[in-house]
Amino acid sequence: MMRVLVPEPLDAATFAPFGQVMAFDPAAARRVNDGWAQRADLAAVLDAGGWQGPPQLAVFRAHHQPLPAAIGFVERHPASSQVFMPLAPVGFLVVVAPAAADGGPDLDAARAFLGAPGQGVNYRRGTWHAPITATDADTDFLMLIWERGTPDDCVVVRLSAPLVVQPRPADGAALEETPHGA
Repeated sequence: MMRVLVPEPLDAATFAPFGQVMAFDPAAARRVNDGWAQRADLAAVLDAGGWQGPPQLAVFRAHHQPLPAAIGFVERHPASSQVFMPLAPVGFLVVVAPAAADGGPDLDAARAFLGAPGQGVNYRRGTWHAPITATDADTDFLMLIWERGTPDDCVVVRLSAPLVVQPRPADGAALEETPHGA
């Protein structure tokens, strides 16, 4: 059976079970480089799962996917957290699910979030998630992860029925939703 998710705004409190929201916080920033810049350290808890090798830094070009969007698979990285930060001030979609008792994704508890311009995410190690999705236009994301070159770097589960992410109604009309907009 197809599951329908309605995305909620991405914020630190609601996203906390899955990782951290990252954004420049002027209140937490300090002046650096003789005042030419401000630095705000991000809340990301980077976790290499004990791996001592160097992290992999890459650019992902996410192709624009308008809503509604059908998600056909989810993935997780058992040995590493994973950061995505857009390189332009755009919105994006994040779909996550906790692990079920058998270790697979608990799709009944899946949630969708809309990231705002200036935000990024850091998925906790082992968090099930859909591919990072550009909602405004094709978007480049800076990605950071630790990989060992082994099959368990990225575990993928193909879904028997898609998760469908519907846009939130503009007029505030209610949609039939399960808890958390899932």
